Amino acid sequence: MSHASAAMPGQSLKGIDGTTLGLYAATVFLWGVSWIGIRAQLGVVAPEMSVLWRFLLAAALMWAWVLATGHRVRFPAADHLRFAAVGCCLFSFNFISFYYGGLSVPSGLLSVVFSLASVFNLVLGFLVFRQKVEPRVALGGVIGVAGIAFLFWPEITGAGFNAAALKGLALCVMGTLFFCSGNMISTVVQRRGVPLLSATAWGMTYGCAVLLALNLLRGNAFIIEPTVKYVGSLVYLSIGASVLAFMSYLTLLRRLGAARAGYATVLFPIVALTVSTLIEGYVWTPLAMIGVVLALAGNVLVLRRPATK
Repeated sequence: MSHASAAMPGQSLKGIDGTTLGLYAATVFLWGVSWIGIRAQLGVVAPEMSVLWRFLLAAALMWAWVLATGHRVRFPAADHLRFAAVGCCLFSFNFISFYYGGLSVPSGLLSVVFSLASVFNLVLGFLVFRQKVEPRVALGGVIGVAGIAFLFWPEITGAGFNAAALKGLALCVMGTLFFCSGNMISTVVQRRGVPLLSATAWGMTYGCAVLLALNLLRGNAFIIEPTVKYVGSLVYLSIGASVLAFMSYLTLLRRLGAARAGYATVLFPIVALTVSTLIEGYVWTPLAMIGVVLALAGNVLVLRRPATK
């Protein structure tokens, strides 16, 4: 790739400022809570249809934001190919993979798999951009993923790896790879100077086109479950977990680079587990406590300011 030798986002980072920490916290919270919303969507409406409704609303909000702020909307064909690739990876196939994976994989294990995005981003960043992996960041990622494994060890050992569970696990890994591939493409788009709002709006639009085609091919009914639970989760997933969270995350991608921004995924399960404790009465175990400590320790390693001489 012609940009392989260019400086990657985050390489010249001089520290983590308050705005970056705020974006990081918002991303972790908004996406951490979204697992509950996704579970509320499963049932009556086909997963592809639920994802389509989610991003149709999100794309409409993004375009209103783009037009209201006067951002650029016209781009050359080469950029549209990148927008379409981002749409496939970040706004359609990854979510479909996780929705279907969640039908046969326990929610804790699903979160564990997605937390591997921190590791996948490191590997893809090296393979695609030849980005140097700092030993501290790599160590933090390994410690964080180990912490998540401890946190959900009872669910992992009790998952019962039959054919359905293995298929669900494969779908979740595929969804995580789609997400991380989208990170790489989004990094290229941002390095080309494309406004983040415009790129996200176009990406969501292409994602909706893909989802529409998939629903038509599968013959899914264009319905919405008329319940407070479904509609409420749809609104949250569209506004909070899609528009606000993706804008926060993609901004982090520019500020921190894929490896450090992707580490936010390690903390999603902790947020989900905290909500489960308050709402569902989750009981904390010694292994779970160890897992939280490890995940937070890994997070500190990844976000800690690099030593300067």
